Amino acid sequence: MSMRTPLGKVLGLGSAHGGTDHFWRQRLTSVANVPLTVFFVFFVIISSLVHMRIGMQVIIEDYVHGEFAKIVLLMLNTFFTLVVGGLCLFAVLKLGFGG
Repeated sequence: MSMRTPLGKVLGLGSAHGGTDHFWRQRLTSVANVPLTVFFVFFVIISSLVHMRIGMQVIIEDYVHGEFAKIVLLMLNTFFTLVVGGLCLFAVLKLGFGG
């Protein structure tokens, strides 16, 4: 008694013998995607924060005319960027580890 389906008997189709290869490729790519995804998320956050800081720095330098106020605002801009970066890092880690 054969284990093949009637259609498989007629068409002569059997196993493609590629299941193990497919299985290992899928496991390998899933393991490789973990560090790549982590790198991508942190790269996007850092890039966005740098972009935000530079944009505000240009606006402050162009439109604030007092030297003391300019220095204070540039320091606050850097501090604000660090705070937002820390909050973003906290949010991503909380999402990643559940919470």
